[in-house]
Amino acid sequence: MADVEMPLTEHLEELRTRLFKALLAILLGFAIAYTRADLLFETLTRPVTLAADGGQVTLIGTGIAEAFFTKLKVAFIAGIFLALPVILFQVWQFIAPGLHSREKLYAIPFVVFGSLFFLGGAVFCYALVFEVGYRFFLEQYRTIGIVPTLRISEYLSFSSRLVLAFGVTFELPVVAFFLARIGMIDHWSLLRPWRYALIGIVVLAAILTPGPDIASQMLLAGPLTVLYAVSIGVAWLFRRRGTDDDADTDAS
Repeated sequence: MADVEMPLTEHLEELRTRLFKALLAILLGFAIAYTRADLLFETLTRPVTLAADGGQVTLIGTGIAEAFFTKLKVAFIAGIFLALPVILFQVWQFIAPGLHSREKLYAIPFVVFGSLFFLGGAVFCYALVFEVGYRFFLEQYRTIGIVPTLRISEYLSFSSRLVLAFGVTFELPVVAFFLARIGMIDHWSLLRPWRYALIGIVVLAAILTPGPDIASQMLLAGPLTVLYAVSIGVAWLFRRRGTDDDADTDAS
C-alpha cells in the first residue's frame, strides 16, 4: 500500500510542480550549452568529416539566421542532457507517493543508472552509429559522382536528435528494472506481446529518427530490438519472487 492517497487535484498540482522544475533545469542547461555552442558544433560535425575518409564534404548555410537558430536547437538538446539527472529525479518524485517506503529508496539508483544509460546510448550513437551511418550515406554520393554539400541546420538537427533518440531508447532496461522491482511488470508481461512490441519498435524508430530514410530508422530499430530483449532478461532477473507462481500459472 502507498503511504498516502492523493486526490486528482493534488496529483495535477504535483505534476505541474515537477514539470516546472524539470523545465527550469532544461533552461539552465540550455543557457550553459549555448555558451559552448562552438564546441558542440565542432563535436557534431567531426563524425561526418571522418566518415568522408579523405573525400570531400561541405557544410553550408543557406539562410541569414540559419546558424543562430541551429545553435538554439543544438543547445536545447544539449540542455536536456545536462538537465537529465534533475529530470529523472522529478519523475521519481512524482511517482514516489504511490510507492512503498522501501521502494522509495530506489530514487538515487534510478537517477544514477538512468543518467548513465542515457549517456551510454548517446555515446553508442556518436561512436558507432554515426560512423557506420554517415559512411554509408556519403558512399551513396560517391557512387553517382556527386560531391555532398550539406545544409548545416539539417545536418546538426539530424545528428543531435538522433543522439537524443538513442539516449531515450537506452533507458529501456533501467525502466524495466525498476518496474520489475516494484512489481508493476515481470518478464511475462514483456514477452507475451512480442509481436506487437516489434511492430511498436519499428513505429517508434520511424517517429524518433529525424529523417524519412529507412537506413536511419533501422540503425535505431536494431539496437532497440536488442534492448527490448535485454529488458525481458532484466525483468526476469529482478522480478518480485512472489509473483512468479502467478505468472507461470497464467502462462500455462
